[in-house]
Amino acid sequence: MTPAQQRLQQALAAEHAAVYGYDVLGPRLTGAEQTAARNAEQAHRDRRDALTLALTKQRVTPVAAAPGYALPRPVTDRASALRLAVSLEERTAEAWGAGLPALSAAQRRQAVEAISDCAVRATRWRRVARITPATVPFPGRP
Repeated sequence: MTPAQQRLQQALAAEHAAVYGYDVLGPRLTGAEQTAARNAEQAHRDRRDALTLALTKQRVTPVAAAPGYALPRPVTDRASALRLAVSLEERTAEAWGAGLPALSAAQRRQAVEAISDCAVRATRWRRVARITPATVPFPGRP
């Protein structure tokens, strides 16, 4: 497996974890927040599926989703659900960002798009949760 394929596998694992996390936090939200969580989950599903297809076309067996994931903290209410949403987006952006040096130009475009999408969603979640600052200087960096 090439370094680029390894990094794409790591991004895929992060997308799997994000889908799982949104499944956990969604029931703690209502109304527009729950709709936003569903939309975010779908965005991660779409990116996961695109990565799975890309790796399969390269004759690489895509990493499978784990049956469960350790969450950074328990999700017991709206506030903890919102904090988890921020964390999911930050961690997924970091997984994509870690791969940038190893990726081809086309793959880097895909990674930058993923980082940007995660950064926008993380900012929106921070604003809803009243977390400051709402943005970070370099999304996708640890």
